[in-house]
Amino acid sequence: MKSSSSALGAIQPLTGGKLIVAAMLLALANFVVVLDMTIANVSVSNIAGGLAVSLSEGTYVITSYAVAEAICVPLTGWLASGFGTLRVFTTCMMLFGVFSALCGFADSLGILVAGRVLQGLAGGPLMPLSQALLMQIFPKEKRSTAMGLWAMTTLVAPVMGPVVGGYICDNMGWGFIFFINIPLAIVCSVVLLKLLRIFETTITKNKVDFIGLALLIVWVSALQIMLDEGKNYDWFESREVWTLLIIALVGFACFMIWELTHDHPIVDLRVFRHRGFAASVLTISLAFGAFNCSIVLTPLWLQNYMGYTAAWSGVTTAALGVLAVCAAPFAAKFSTKYDQRMLVFCGVGWLGLVTFYRSFGSTDMTHFQVSIPMLVQGIGMPFFFVPLTALALSSVDSKEVASAAGLMNFLRTLSGAMAVSIVTTAWEDRANILRNDLVDKIVLPEQILSTFGDSSEAGQAAVLHMFDQLLQSQAVMLATNHIFMVVSCAFAFAAMAIWLAPKPHKIVDTSTAH
Repeated sequence: MKSSSSALGAIQPLTGGKLIVAAMLLALANFVVVLDMTIANVSVSNIAGGLAVSLSEGTYVITSYAVAEAICVPLTGWLASGFGTLRVFTTCMMLFGVFSALCGFADSLGILVAGRVLQGLAGGPLMPLSQALLMQIFPKEKRSTAMGLWAMTTLVAPVMGPVVGGYICDNMGWGFIFFINIPLAIVCSVVLLKLLRIFETTITKNKVDFIGLALLIVWVSALQIMLDEGKNYDWFESREVWTLLIIALVGFACFMIWELTHDHPIVDLRVFRHRGFAASVLTISLAFGAFNCSIVLTPLWLQNYMGYTAAWSGVTTAALGVLAVCAAPFAAKFSTKYDQRMLVFCGVGWLGLVTFYRSFGSTDMTHFQVSIPMLVQGIGMPFFFVPLTALALSSVDSKEVASAAGLMNFLRTLSGAMAVSIVTTAWEDRANILRNDLVDKIVLPEQILSTFGDSSEAGQAAVLHMFDQLLQSQAVMLATNHIFMVVSCAFAFAAMAIWLAPKPHKIVDTSTAH
């Protein structure tokens, strides 16, 4: 079955106003999807309070979206070839708006998480498809401009997410962080469907690896649920956690065997035979997991224990991206001139070094003492992402570039989601342990209590309450420092892992990897 459009090679790129409008809307679509990865980071406290759930349960809003998006990415190529690139893009964009409305109107955590899962499934194909369509509508000599626009929205969106989310939560309510997607989804899908109709791709009938897809969903979901719910079930003291772990391990083993022996696997695991790709994926999984931990933990700490509003914690977290945007052009330029392994090593090492510095924080830190290290840390971000992508894709055969890009994106997103689940649980557990240790070491004789003024029973109760809050804040600060120290070690391992890759001998145009 063929689409009614002529061959893509005979179609002339857009020009003038049509090109500007189409490019801006495609960039906006990509921006919105990436924005939703981080817009909820500073909103977790508001969502948890509004739905009467714990902070660790509130982080399901982040992980559910990320995991669903990661699962859907490997299907992008099959969907585009089977239904047409433009048709899939506009349908996913419209569904993204519908499921955003479901999230905004949710009155329970279950409905919100379900909405986020559906939102992630719809958003998964939008990033690679927006990139593909940008490449089609721009003249060949201006495709670098198209990729620059796409890369800029990808880089700016995570920076803006905490700022936008914080402002909306403080002034409009957390539901509006999802409602803002609705008009954007309608405009992008309707206008682009009309403007880009002639760019619809040829439709081919392809078989989909349903068994591989089912196994992927089973083991990823079981593992994520185990990580999210483990603390509530006292981890391996419960039968439920053991059951989920067994399902995850068995599902993963079956998935590996099936995908390695199937003629048309949904995830081409054979690309791991390339040492450069395997080392790059190991590096990006460790580094992105560590990076995600820091950008999720920081606003939780600032809002709940440092007295920051959602908007102010968003502005503080956003400092991470300011110098990252400025350094991005240099990272792209250096990636074509110098050994990409050294650039990645320096970029990831810089992220780890600043995180190590941040592991010596205190409860009397000012806003600038929190934000300046994050501002400086952002320099390392583009030197981590840009050359690592180029190194990974230059390590595989030309026909494997698309599969390798999808697999790398899948593992990057999955590692980030799982790291968030682990670190939020570890942070709360560590804080409780440290608080108990501090309580055991503190003695409050009656004479100390009396020095605070009122010696009555009510006065002493107030003093004890003050001490309780002081102990809690100090325990959380120590726990936060501990987590940052562990995260810095993860960055260090990631920086060293890149040297497992051989020296690159070719450069791949990553703009064609979708």
